[in-house]
Amino acid sequence: MVDIHHHLLWGLDDGSKDIETSVAMVKASAEDGVTHIVCTPHANGTYDFVPEANAAKVAELHERLVAEGVTMNIGLGCDFHLSYDNILAAKEDPSRFSVNGLGYLMVEIPDYGVPRGLTETFYELQLVGLTPILTHPERNPTIQNDLPRLAEWMRGGVLLQVTGDSVTGRMGKTAQRIAHELLAKRWVHFLATDAHNVSSRPPRLSEARDAVAKKYGEEYAESLVTTNPLAVFTGKPFEAVEEPIDLYEEYKEKNWFSRIFTRG
Repeated sequence: MVDIHHHLLWGLDDGSKDIETSVAMVKASAEDGVTHIVCTPHANGTYDFVPEANAAKVAELHERLVAEGVTMNIGLGCDFHLSYDNILAAKEDPSRFSVNGLGYLMVEIPDYGVPRGLTETFYELQLVGLTPILTHPERNPTIQNDLPRLAEWMRGGVLLQVTGDSVTGRMGKTAQRIAHELLAKRWVHFLATDAHNVSSRPPRLSEARDAVAKKYGEEYAESLVTTNPLAVFTGKPFEAVEEPIDLYEEYKEKNWFSRIFTRG
């Protein structure tokens, strides 16, 4: 399995606090069946995002893992927050924030509310070659009550990542309900852990993967944890294994610009 949302690097944000925790998180992931991890430290006004420093931590972690006989493919990305400075920097250098510098961008919106002009922002990011992946929308109360807004972004090319713990109910009943509504519609492209530690937010993915396989089919589950996220890791395109349901049926064709000015 491939985990594309994981706060693995220590001392950068509210994730791992030290290298020992990071090593323990990798070991837990490996035991769970994960072979690739994308480190996604927050890139926002609270935490500094310095790709060169992050890469140095990955190299240090790799040395430690080799010494302990642990095998894991580790990549770099971020939890991209939609500040003015971030958006400007991403447009100037699309590789800076994307997963392994290859074009897929993990976008995190606030826990509450939706930024104004988000539709236009997604479009602007796509113009410079980035593919936005909206992280854990099932956990945002505004989106929970406005799935048509989510459908609009998806029709424009935005991809969706749901947290594994939402699927299994550990993120609350509402997040679980929305996660399964999205899964039933085949709107989800990725499952990921959003792991922060080995206690309250541990890296567990196989439980959610098994739940999806049981309810929605083995092939779809495999695409969410292996096929699709591996394409993100390697910067390659992929095709959904099943067509999304109720995404285009009632959609009246509009171009991007008309939608920008009719939706925030």
